[in-house]
Amino acid sequence: MAEDFKRSPAVARNISDIKIEDVRVRIVGTIIDKDESTIALDDGTGKIDVTFKEPVKEDVNTLVRVFGKAVPTDSGFELEGEIIQDMSGLDMDLYKQSISI
Repeated sequence: MAEDFKRSPAVARNISDIKIEDVRVRIVGTIIDKDESTIALDDGTGKIDVTFKEPVKEDVNTLVRVFGKAVPTDSGFELEGEIIQDMSGLDMDLYKQSISI
């Protein structure tokens, strides 16, 4: 029988609040730059590069939610992206109120 595999939950974080002990995080922000499989994301508290294994279809200036593994670098963190979701219909003011509760 195969061993059960349990994935660490993705913790909701602002980019500026990512900690060294965070394994997986989820961030809501705007794509400010894009390469084929790498995006630069800005959430208003900071900027972070997110690299995916597949090409990213979302465009610059799109609001997205990204799930990924936090990887420490000399200048902060980068993410190994796992999931990207278009969040264009999200009311950011309401979202920020809900996460501050």
